[in-house]
Amino acid sequence: MRSPWFKKISIVFGPRPPLNWLLLCVVIVLVLIALLGSSSSSALKSVTSVAKSDTYRKLKQQATNDYLELRTLSAGANRIEVSLCGKDRENYVPCYNVSANLLAGFKDGEEFDRHCEVLQDRQYCLVRPPKDYKIPLNWPTGRDVIWSANVKLSKDQFLSSGTRTKRLMLVEENQISFHSDDGTDDVQDYSHLIAEMIGLTSDTEFHQAGVRTVLDIGCGFGSFGSHLLSLNIMAVCVAAYELMGSQVQLALERGLPAIIGNFISRQLPFPSLAYDMIHCSQCGIVWDDKDGLFLIEVDRMLKPGGYFVLTSQISRQYGSSVNPKKGSMSTPIEEFAQNVCWNLLAEQEETFIWQKTTDALCYTSSRQKKVPLCKGEDTQPYYHPLSHCINGKNSKRWNPIQNRSSGSLSSTKLEIHGVHPEDFFEDLEFWRASLRNYWTLLSPLIFSDHPKRPGDEDPLAPYNMVRNVMDMNAHFGGLNAVLLEARKSVWVMNVVPMGAQDTLALILDQGFAGVWHDWCEPFPTYPRTYDLLHANGLLSHIASQGCSMIDLLFEMDRILRPEGWVILSDKLGPIEKARSLAIQIRWEARVIDLENGSDQRLLLCQKPFLRK
Repeated sequence: MRSPWFKKISIVFGPRPPLNWLLLCVVIVLVLIALLGSSSSSALKSVTSVAKSDTYRKLKQQATNDYLELRTLSAGANRIEVSLCGKDRENYVPCYNVSANLLAGFKDGEEFDRHCEVLQDRQYCLVRPPKDYKIPLNWPTGRDVIWSANVKLSKDQFLSSGTRTKRLMLVEENQISFHSDDGTDDVQDYSHLIAEMIGLTSDTEFHQAGVRTVLDIGCGFGSFGSHLLSLNIMAVCVAAYELMGSQVQLALERGLPAIIGNFISRQLPFPSLAYDMIHCSQCGIVWDDKDGLFLIEVDRMLKPGGYFVLTSQISRQYGSSVNPKKGSMSTPIEEFAQNVCWNLLAEQEETFIWQKTTDALCYTSSRQKKVPLCKGEDTQPYYHPLSHCINGKNSKRWNPIQNRSSGSLSSTKLEIHGVHPEDFFEDLEFWRASLRNYWTLLSPLIFSDHPKRPGDEDPLAPYNMVRNVMDMNAHFGGLNAVLLEARKSVWVMNVVPMGAQDTLALILDQGFAGVWHDWCEPFPTYPRTYDLLHANGLLSHIASQGCSMIDLLFEMDRILRPEGWVILSDKLGPIEKARSLAIQIRWEARVIDLENGSDQRLLLCQKPFLRK
């Protein structure tokens, strides 16, 4: 069992001047001598012995903390020169440098893919917000109205967009308004159409068809995903890096799940059998290109019985009959769909829906002729080259989405993921207790400009001021689970670090958003896209992987919005090192001693709003 750290805590603020530390150490030594050398009467010995022990422990721990701080600064360790980045880095995303990729020899479209291996020396500078940047509006208002200066979108780009985009998005002087979630436009009708095409009477029945998670490829500005979230369906946008008018940046600014990802030459950072539905509406991908490699990647990520929804003006060339049973289709995409055991479920106007087989034996039948099966399972294909063979057939997780039971994960399901039920539920209880205290610790900072009046109760958790949350070392996804239990209006990007226990499939099977990521590399998102970054044990993990803590904290600063929060939990040594670095990058940093007899500490930070 984990120790209940929440019973008692004390807060240690930022570093003190070295002279004060020396004086404090002298005082501590004198106090210890006085305590240990005191000769109280025998009647009081039994009473004071416990107090002495407790006081000694506290003073010893405080002396240790102060000594570590003093030693770090006196030795000049981890001192870094910090400056503000130039204007050209306001929307900078590392690993997507097209010029550097071309110089490295990438071509034929691969220069637009993610290439961290050609990442130039990192600049230790703080990415500042654009000139007129404003803190996003509270949720849910911020879903429908964003500040135009917060994203890189020009009016010329908007005017050159399609009629449908102009109808759903209004660009004003300093705001962008979205009209996609009020039931007055065609997004809801489109969702109903998809539901009817897969045999449902309404899109409110998606859960009954086994659809809980959707990968929305090329999501535009997130209208469809926003509507699905209102139906309690986790829709994650994945779109290519764009210098201007980024779909991912727009979606995240609205508080919608999104990540940068391409269908070019590499697999996306998700496991096989990950999503219930994969959706592409005008996403610009030529699906029958490269001998069907993109469709093989869709098949890899799609769960048995899952749906591939394709809507495009060029979809009409894929078939002409409204009734697929009567139509005779011989287009490359339909031929390939048959080869990977997909069934054309329905087509209507520009929308086609295929369903992946629920029968794993289909891949070895005479129907499957041209696409070979992979020899062995690629268990963690982190940005591996696109596969030419079918993955997932022999997985223990092969289970049609229609057969999935509702409610919490069963012990049998957990064991399929290689997780002991006792460990899973113990972890869940730990996070239930932790969440209550995280919110308590954040509230004084969030409400510092609104102090409570005498006699008032403590303010409620400011759920609507935190929307985009990243758990940088998600483990089983326990923090995400308890946030949902507590009805917090947040979503969590659950990151499973490379080299850690691979629990991403378990996280996705719970209906959460998640990705693999190597924290030696930058994360595939734009600056200022997360409100809260959380990590338990990540500092120790990256040290074991040979990653740089300095690089990690600068990357966290890049993706954290101004006035956003950081909660790090780890052992004393890494926490003290992180605090020293956090203060140098101008964060307000507080170390919280859990006082549970362990050397675990919390580091609570807030990023300032830096201006020129």
